Amino acid sequence: MTTPAGDELAVGDEIEVVVGPVAHGGHCVARHDGRVVFVRHTIPGERVVVRITEGGPGDRFVRGDAVEVLEASEHRVPRRCPVSGPGGCGGCDLQHVSTEHQRTLKAQVVVEQLQRLGGVEREVVVEALADADGLGYRTRVEVAVGREGGGTPFVGLRKHRSHDLVPVTGCPIAHPRVDEGIAAAAQEAAEGGLEDAVAVDVVAASGEEDVALVEVGPQGRAQRITLTERVATPTGEREMSVDARGFWQVHADAPRAFVEAVLEAAQVQPGERVLDLYSGVGLLSLPLAEATGPEGQLLAVESDPLALDHLAENLAEQRHAVVVPGRVDDLLGVPRQGRRRGQRGGRAPARSQLLPPSADVVVLDPPRTGAGRGVVEALLAMRPRRLVYVACDPAALGRDTATLRAGGYELDALRSLDAFPMTHHVECVATFVPAG
Repeated sequence: MTTPAGDELAVGDEIEVVVGPVAHGGHCVARHDGRVVFVRHTIPGERVVVRITEGGPGDRFVRGDAVEVLEASEHRVPRRCPVSGPGGCGGCDLQHVSTEHQRTLKAQVVVEQLQRLGGVEREVVVEALADADGLGYRTRVEVAVGREGGGTPFVGLRKHRSHDLVPVTGCPIAHPRVDEGIAAAAQEAAEGGLEDAVAVDVVAASGEEDVALVEVGPQGRAQRITLTERVATPTGEREMSVDARGFWQVHADAPRAFVEAVLEAAQVQPGERVLDLYSGVGLLSLPLAEATGPEGQLLAVESDPLALDHLAENLAEQRHAVVVPGRVDDLLGVPRQGRRRGQRGGRAPARSQLLPPSADVVVLDPPRTGAGRGVVEALLAMRPRRLVYVACDPAALGRDTATLRAGGYELDALRSLDAFPMTHHVECVATFVPAG
């Protein structure tokens, strides 16, 4: 078979490459005849056969799967999941990599993104959380409901960058109780149930004996179910309410780890004013409020209506805590991206009186896209003595780090947590302080 030239690569072609460095997004970088190829299911240094899955002539790069390993890395291990790998479930990128080396690769990604986008040189160690060597940790899994030939329902997980489903009856990274819930959903589908569902959320909350199975209908319609999560704080275990379909850290050990990491980074003193932005149901708000005490003030900002009621309930005993409903950018007077002045709603409202002009400590846990320049610059104007940034995407952290540095703040400390083993995702808790 003739090997195509780099600029002629198209879907279905197979080529042999030596794999280069890991890149952000769950793949590694290789080159074929000068053409960049992003390869999944491999490890830096391996020699593999790659089948092209996306891209073609004229594209800047192509994507592919390593379908045959010719020279394996010492860090390669048998996959822990029967439906992972090329053509299988797209949820896990790193099933073929030893758990310890997964953390090494993630650290390399964080280092590269901070240096390239944020201009910061920093050694990074990704810390393991408590799990079964990267398995059995996920307390929330959504399985999609498909129909075989438009008939009998089944439950499955999506393939990588696809709407196609891989049928499953369990998931190795799911918490054992969630694994049982997936099996129950699969059995219900096989018996003719789930006829009106497009997905099922399977949730094992730490404060509940039973697993919640929430059927999701078209347009995301679903029954609202309130669950209880137990969270360890420095003052003792606390119970928090959260919607079964609401945001909560999925790793069973992540709530503990994030509370500890953020409190260590924030170093809140009694009597201080603390802002907790993108607060969700208050996983971080509650311990931050306890830290500042009744002589201080905690303002928790959240826009999701599903989370706001729970946030108010979870902070009810903290009389000095104020729930501020609304988008962070709106409340800071930052124009929303994508709007032009003169359009309807083209400029966000002026800064709300509920957000003070200054704060001692700011904690923010923005969505995967990051806080963005406008929000970061508005926070810089408050001149907090410490700004703690919880990042679920190292590229977003790198971009916002550059804005913080330009505004006179420096990266003081960084912790990286392996809250999503077997995947490329990594969480960071970065602490910024005024430079000098």
